[in-house]
Amino acid sequence: MHMLYRTLMHLFFARRMPKIGFGEVSVSTFRVAPTDLDILNHMNNGKYLSILDVARQTLIVRNGIWELFRQEGWAPVVAASTTSYRKSLRPWMKFRVESRIIGFDEQAAYIEQRFVRPDSNGVDEIYARTCVRGRFIKLSGGVVRIDELLEKADVDPASFSVPAHVLAWGESTKLPSTRADAPSIWE
Repeated sequence: MHMLYRTLMHLFFARRMPKIGFGEVSVSTFRVAPTDLDILNHMNNGKYLSILDVARQTLIVRNGIWELFRQEGWAPVVAASTTSYRKSLRPWMKFRVESRIIGFDEQAAYIEQRFVRPDSNGVDEIYARTCVRGRFIKLSGGVVRIDELLEKADVDPASFSVPAHVLAWGESTKLPSTRADAPSIWE
């Protein structure tokens, strides 16, 4: 299935779903399409990332931040992500992506996303999990400060607690600022 179609379809439905709190879990439902598959007949790892984009869009529409982004001329961008895969998603399998904002540092928001399916006993099981470090840009140029975002969204950052290992991962994966040199030198 082409991602533009999925994106527009999920945007349409997200606008009609009940609103959620800023730190609540948003659930997006998908099915593995033939165009999602790789040569091993399971969902391609690159497709996971595209589906996560769609699920994050649903999250920010449902928690109200999408409208703030539109009003302010802001856009979310992924600064870093890491995915751990546990089980394969096969053709036509139905699955959910659960997305939740887990907190903030001085520069970014952290989101956890999980690919979930019921096991043979009907118990929800994680197939893959992703941690995303997201930044926010001004479409007119520049970066949105996290304190500005939280103030305009009326969110208390103290109500979130990013696990220390996630903050350490975020710090360790940062690249230099776009204003700094970043030569490609292999050691």
